[in-house]
Amino acid sequence: MIKHFLNLEWKQYFRSSYWQKNMAINIFMVFFALYFIGVFLFIGAFLFKIVGKLVPDQDPFKVVNYYLFYWIIGDLLMRFFLQKLPVMSVKPLLTLPIKRSTVVNFVLGKSALSFFNFLPLFAIIPFSISLFLNGYETSTVLTWLITMIITVLIINFLNFIIEAFSAESELSMLPILTVVGVLFSLNYFEILPMTTLVGSAYLAVSNNPILILVPILILAACYTYNYKLLRSKLFLDSSLKSKVTEVNAADLSWTERFGDVAPFMKLDLKLIWRNKRTKSMAFLLLIGVLYGLFFYPQPMYREMTFMYAFIGIFSTGFFLINFGQFIPAWDSGYYKLLMSQNIKYEQYLRSKFILMVISVVLLFVLGIPYVYFGYKILIAHFAAAIYNIGVNTHVILWGGSFNRKKIELDKKAAFNYQGTGAVQWLIGIPLMLVPMAMFGLVNWLVGFAAAVALLIVLGLVGIIFHKKLMKAITQKYLDSKYKMINAFSQDN
Repeated sequence: MIKHFLNLEWKQYFRSSYWQKNMAINIFMVFFALYFIGVFLFIGAFLFKIVGKLVPDQDPFKVVNYYLFYWIIGDLLMRFFLQKLPVMSVKPLLTLPIKRSTVVNFVLGKSALSFFNFLPLFAIIPFSISLFLNGYETSTVLTWLITMIITVLIINFLNFIIEAFSAESELSMLPILTVVGVLFSLNYFEILPMTTLVGSAYLAVSNNPILILVPILILAACYTYNYKLLRSKLFLDSSLKSKVTEVNAADLSWTERFGDVAPFMKLDLKLIWRNKRTKSMAFLLLIGVLYGLFFYPQPMYREMTFMYAFIGIFSTGFFLINFGQFIPAWDSGYYKLLMSQNIKYEQYLRSKFILMVISVVLLFVLGIPYVYFGYKILIAHFAAAIYNIGVNTHVILWGGSFNRKKIELDKKAAFNYQGTGAVQWLIGIPLMLVPMAMFGLVNWLVGFAAAVALLIVLGLVGIIFHKKLMKAITQKYLDSKYKMINAFSQDN
């Protein structure tokens, strides 16, 4: 039966429209994976020597174990955002004489073959070989190696448990961020020495092989819990239960001042507030406001004035980037109906443009307190906001004309790549890298004032020629109208 499942998975993957239409992305992901494999191999091969040079008076093996705490929370955080539970089309199988336990065990077993589980091995195994070559006992190294493999699997299944509990919440990333933040803070402020506790635990297991039963039992418990959780949901009618939700009506009368685009703005605002993916994206605006706090409190970044443009554009354009890059895919569920109405496409696009402009102004105003770190930062943010309004709004609307992927609005937003195509990857070059490069080059050659003036001038040029740019962008959408209708009518 497992052989049949593997055969079905193989055919489903290579016969899907996603594989056939996104060969370039698949090739890019392969190179991306090879890059990380190379990085991990390098780390594993030279970690013993690097640690030995950095702390020559300490045992490198013990130092590495004491820093495993950071790897564990980092791996868990990365998996939560990037790794999803491997699924298969189980509904057709539920009508066949196949045991549910077989299906669940296959899904969980398939997760053990994830790239996220193999990647750490490219560092763990070379480091273990280095320990052998430096005279460590074979039993100690083998026990440590097996313990690390078990830890990788524990993190794998623990991630799915966390995902299951947070799947229904719009702010699904909040629990994991809170847990990781609390653990990191406890260790950072020396309230609870997590690095010492975790490191001592791994050293104890390595020196006493019998203690490896503890991580094995933890792994068995995580697997069993995942098994029961998935098996309880594996019913044919599990998705047929109707959900009763309370409708909250909001006063959107203020949009009437925008004239003929007001109906479209109301639709967009209702769409943002009533759907899980768009609502969680709106809540993530807080990240845009606080983004500068990752850099500006550190003196080394305050001296890198070329970074001001990047931070300013990302901070003031957070909603613009996250919302704009999926225009018009947000409306893909009813795009065919929308296009059958007697409406002007330019009005439809102008409503998106106005929403993005409002968000840029709002995020700039909320970011004014950054002047505490220096007046140059506020000036750079102002220039970045003008650039976002005049240039990036038009760039992202133009890029949206190439969108061909339907979006499921009931999925969470955090690191959700459903509906993402090559456009979303490539649009980042003109949005972020080009203005940052121009700002940095002019700042280096002429000075800060000239670099700020360049962004403001480019933004003002875009604002002045807004009508002509919108006319050209609208025509591009009209030329792609039927291709979009056809693409949005298909499943990704």
